[in-house]
Amino acid sequence: MTWVSACKLEDIEQEGAIRFDHGGRTYAVYRGPDDSVYCTAGLCTHEAVHLADGLVMDFEVECPKHSGVFDYRTGEAIRLPACENLKTYPAEVIDGEVRVALG
Repeated sequence: MTWVSACKLEDIEQEGAIRFDHGGRTYAVYRGPDDSVYCTAGLCTHEAVHLADGLVMDFEVECPKHSGVFDYRTGEAIRLPACENLKTYPAEVIDGEVRVALG
């Protein structure tokens, strides 16, 4: 597993998300209401729309295209039409920098 710098914590609004691209793949990095950080695959499993453009509330992200909802902590698809879970990746904050473990 390789830890990669994704952004600064201050780059993500509380209850927000940011797009992060690395190694030809796209990810979404989230900042929870308690300042915890999470990372998932960046594209909705229903129609490949980028989730960082969706509505983030509490620990959920809503896809901006068809309103499918995921729990970004676990990747679980919790509202149709999303029915396939997202892949998740470990994330941490070190000295104000958000790092994600990829691979």
